Amino acid sequence: MQRLALSATVLLTASALTACAGNPGGSAEPADPVGTWGDAVAAGEPSLALAGDGKLTGTDGCNRLMGTWTAEDDAIAFTDVASTRMACEGVDTWLSNLATGTIAGETLTVLDADGAEIGTLPRAE
Repeated sequence: MQRLALSATVLLTASALTACAGNPGGSAEPADPVGTWGDAVAAGEPSLALAGDGKLTGTDGCNRLMGTWTAEDDAIAFTDVASTRMACEGVDTWLSNLATGTIAGETLTVLDADGAEIGTLPRAE
């Protein structure tokens, strides 16, 4: 009986240590980027829809955007992004310069190719 109790204790300890090693520092799981960011309904407002298959669609408030994305931890890389090039009076088209992004909570911070923050989008769904 003691041998069985000792074996159970060893297994529980090993499981606990494995769980801790898989989650260093007790940090939370990375946020899921899939979904809509920004206001996809309001005219002149930027938004991105990140699909589970790695495709993105959206608007910078005037021009349509399409491309692909990948995520690692809370960082997102936007690749092969194409957009229309319409002249848009009174619309800040900052989102068309996206290159990467980071997620913190329910906010996607968008960075340009130089790594400078160019704007943020709240999670819509």
